[in-house]
Amino acid sequence: MSEEPTNFLYPFIDAQEDNLESLLADLAASAQAKATESLALRRGTLEANADLLEAAASEMARRFAAGGRMFTFGNGGSCTDSTTLAALFSRPPAGKPLPAWSLTADQAIMTALGNDVGFELVFARQLIARAKAGDIAIAMSTSGNSPNLLTALAQARQRGLYTTGFAGYDGGAFADNPNVDICFTVRSQSVHRIQESQALLGYRLWLAIQQRADDPGLGAA
Repeated sequence: MSEEPTNFLYPFIDAQEDNLESLLADLAASAQAKATESLALRRGTLEANADLLEAAASEMARRFAAGGRMFTFGNGGSCTDSTTLAALFSRPPAGKPLPAWSLTADQAIMTALGNDVGFELVFARQLIARAKAGDIAIAMSTSGNSPNLLTALAQARQRGLYTTGFAGYDGGAFADNPNVDICFTVRSQSVHRIQESQALLGYRLWLAIQQRADDPGLGAA
């Protein structure tokens, strides 16, 4: 059987193993190693981004209290993560619902903009139509280099939104970007591990904002 370029991701699928117990032991060891790696990365990521989480939560809570709204967006798996994050804010399991929308949620809008003006503008054009000063923009990416996200962040910054990026690796183009107020970076080379840690960062961000939601001082200018 020819060697597939993705076999390294799933080394046990085509393994020629006659000893079932040995195969199951290898599978269990692999799962345990991945779980251990994920846990260590998530803990390290929370610690490394603790100050940024506090700063972002305070600013976002202030904007929500003043009538601001959140817009999230991403591509591929990050599209799913950004939609999940928007749902956590708008339909939380507990606490106060906050106005949040995923810019990927409407297929008609996405396909119309992709067809009519180009995929690079599918998020920026929605922000032009819907966002206002005082709102919040969250772009989720594993690379931090997606052109349509960078275009949207630039448009968001121009319109007075608080701009937040979630990225992996070294932060990519999100890092040290004048159009990004805060960048949460998950320092890993694995897309799977990056997205797992980003999900936890998003949850902790929501939780920190919920803890500030009833602060009467947040509505002050």
